[in-house]
Amino acid sequence: MRASGLSVLVAGLCLAFAAHAADTDTWKLPVTVKKLDNGLTVVVSEDHSSPTVGISMVYHVGMRLEPQNRTGFAHLFEHLMFEGTPDAPKGTFERVIQGGGGVFNGSTRADYTNYIASAPSSALAPILWMEADRMKSLDFSAKNLANQQNVVKEEIRVNVKNQPYGLFYWTDLNRLAFDKWANNHDGYGSFKDLDHASIADVKTFHDTFYQPANAVLGIAGDVTPEQAFALAQKYFGSLPARALPPRPDVAEPLNTKPRHGEQTDALAKVPALAIGWKMPARGSKDQVPMMVLSQLLVGDDASRFYQGLVKGRELLLNINGGVNFPLGDGSDYAGPTLLGLFALYKPNATPEQVLAAINEEIGKVASDGVDDATLTRVKTKMLSDWYGGLESFLGRADTLAKLQTLWGDANVANRMPGWIEAVSSDDIKRVARAYLTDANRSVIVRRPVAAAAAPAPAAKTSAK
Repeated sequence: MRASGLSVLVAGLCLAFAAHAADTDTWKLPVTVKKLDNGLTVVVSEDHSSPTVGISMVYHVGMRLEPQNRTGFAHLFEHLMFEGTPDAPKGTFERVIQGGGGVFNGSTRADYTNYIASAPSSALAPILWMEADRMKSLDFSAKNLANQQNVVKEEIRVNVKNQPYGLFYWTDLNRLAFDKWANNHDGYGSFKDLDHASIADVKTFHDTFYQPANAVLGIAGDVTPEQAFALAQKYFGSLPARALPPRPDVAEPLNTKPRHGEQTDALAKVPALAIGWKMPARGSKDQVPMMVLSQLLVGDDASRFYQGLVKGRELLLNINGGVNFPLGDGSDYAGPTLLGLFALYKPNATPEQVLAAINEEIGKVASDGVDDATLTRVKTKMLSDWYGGLESFLGRADTLAKLQTLWGDANVANRMPGWIEAVSSDDIKRVARAYLTDANRSVIVRRPVAAAAAPAPAAKTSAK
């Protein structure tokens, strides 16, 4: 979306507010949590500054837990959740939410699937009724399944098969870097697996994972905790909890040997690299320092990789990445993830030159750390982004619900700024040395078909 003057003003205010909050440590997001008898956890953040609410229903199941030989099933199921129920036929969500001036959406990630909505506070009760209704049952019909199988396959055609690079820096890089199927399979899905999904698969997945004990409901905005808890009890309280299957052990150690892949791309015009390093576990002492290091290295145009390889050595055309890239950020994963990079490099460069330059930038940090002024700038940007993400009721409800789901504690929203502030230069050096090693690195080189047969000429390497 194109930035408006208002969005620029809001961004500036968020930056100033974040800096003030970091200095005074006075701002705290109101968070109240209650678990219903059936296991549904409800998180409420009361704020009457606008007569609106944000709602997020997060289920603790995503691509990592979809059935084997059913790649893409979690994403397919997300689509099916909008196909209606016996009591609320297809189109009910649109009429209730959009007809009242609100918005809604859903997304699937490795460790969760979330369904979000924003609307006037008067619409809270009917929206919760609809969420409870589709938690209770769906319209399990062959017609709806076939319809959404075709929709998801069309997404894959548009976003993968008919696009240069085709998300290889996510799907293919995971396949190379990880060993366990839960972590390395293509969460978008293959056409074969999607076509083989059956009504029985849909019912089993819904019965197993779409239930109160596996869900967190986040509500933020113009409602008191007492009102929100009462509505949650009214609409969800009678839904039965079912036994959840044991969660599989998806943990993996850091890699001990470099991994490398070569690909060609008929649609690409310039060569590309996907690079990934396995990251610390969620909740470990290294997670937040790695988030800060990621911002320092690849967070924006002021980052070391951008300034050093795009602007300085002129090896790259662009570079993007981060922890849990491209499907999330450093705070919203529960199982193994990567610090991933996607870079387009100049045809007169070589992958070896790019990797050497990246190692050089990492080496500077691992050896010397980061100066106080730069570390302060990086932290200020992170705090601005963190507070900015909590500003809207929709973003706040979704963040709180995801943190409660993945961390077991929605109050991480209030603790994260302090954790970021506490990261030192020595912490940065420690995680750079521990994780951003050649042994823990996976690399895919993806070249245009026409250029694949010919070696690339030497690139200019002098810094400007």
